[in-house]
Amino acid sequence: MLNFVRDGDTVIVHSMDRLARNLDDLRSIVRKLTAKGVRVEFVKEQLTFTGDDTADGDAPAVGDGRLCGVRTLLDRERQREGIDLAKKRGAYRGRKRSLSEAQVSQLVQRASSGAAKATLAREFGVSRETVYQYLRAAP
Repeated sequence: MLNFVRDGDTVIVHSMDRLARNLDDLRSIVRKLTAKGVRVEFVKEQLTFTGDDTADGDAPAVGDGRLCGVRTLLDRERQREGIDLAKKRGAYRGRKRSLSEAQVSQLVQRASSGAAKATLAREFGVSRETVYQYLRAAP
């Protein structure tokens, strides 16, 4: 594609991670394309790079690192996709439960009798949020 595009063309990419694997590659590819007069549009991120070298132009945004947050977003999205695929294969089951079934039933019983959630959390060695999650999941 880099050799084929011509001045005035528009490259439309679904997401930045589909064009490059890291921020340096992304910058390099976008610079090469915009130097040829090619417009680059990223649909998901709703960004367009035209190569305008104005103060508000798109090329400086690629060059000065304002897109550094993109790298984190791309990594998180790729991680989420990998986890989803692993779950479909049955290879990912998540973290081991903090409390056994017997402990959960005891926790629910004591909470329903009015015990303080913070006290329960300390006694069972879990966070208050974990106590609340078990209580929400209880029938």
